[in-house]
Amino acid sequence: MQKLADQLERDADEFVIRPRRHYGRTLAAIVVGVLAVSLAGAIVTNPNFDWPTVGNYLFAQVTINGLLVTLYLTVASMLLGIVGGVLMALMSMSKNPVLRIVAWGYITVFRGIPTLVQILFWGFLGAFFPRIAVGIPFTDITFVDVPTSSLISATGAAILALGLNEVAYMAEIIRGGIRSVDQGQREAAAAMGMSPGLIMRKIILPQAMRVVIPPTGNETITVLKTSSLVSVIAGNDLMTNVQQIYSQNYKVIPLLIVASLWYLTVTVILSFFQSRIERRFGQSDAVQNTARKG
Repeated sequence: MQKLADQLERDADEFVIRPRRHYGRTLAAIVVGVLAVSLAGAIVTNPNFDWPTVGNYLFAQVTINGLLVTLYLTVASMLLGIVGGVLMALMSMSKNPVLRIVAWGYITVFRGIPTLVQILFWGFLGAFFPRIAVGIPFTDITFVDVPTSSLISATGAAILALGLNEVAYMAEIIRGGIRSVDQGQREAAAAMGMSPGLIMRKIILPQAMRVVIPPTGNETITVLKTSSLVSVIAGNDLMTNVQQIYSQNYKVIPLLIVASLWYLTVTVILSFFQSRIERRFGQSDAVQNTARKG
């Protein structure tokens, strides 16, 4: 019996393990590679794309200024969306029916109305409310009374439109993250005498982050691209500046390529940081799972 085992071991040492060949996969890779190279060559060599004009305006000051405004709109809108989303998510899960109904109505309205319509509404708010006044209701006493156009600029209207719209989506994302945390942890913390607010800050929200972060990253990229709609109210963003340029020199395609390249570049950068953050939270989850098994 021992001799047979030794013989099998010697035979196993002589075996050469070769990976299985996937001819179909190789052929598909070759076809896709050829098509990709052909498409890239057709784009690069096509004179209708007017690459010299693209190069002239890619780093032009007017383009960079518009890009900075676009980044500002994205950051400000996401901050408003996250803060408001947390508040709206807590309201939607409140035991108070009034808060739940208000949160449900807000989320329904802002998710149901197209973003372009919301941008137009805020951009032309002065047509509906020429002046904004703050005072004592049902009296003639006012503390603030200013023209709407002077209070809400095009950039301010863009932030309100994008940010308030994002509140509705972030509320659902955050609510889903909170629901993903085991209810038993809330009950255990309450049994230890922790207040509901402390439980939410110290236990629920930190654990919900691993569920909230991936869709939040996607929402950030969506807001970045949606900000291009601000051009309808001349919001001084990247798309607005690009449109102003090609309305003068009629180089529509090259200027749209310039905008597309910058949107694509920022999207890639955001995707990189999103993957790093997700990996970090994934590592913390792996450590916790290992600790539980140990």
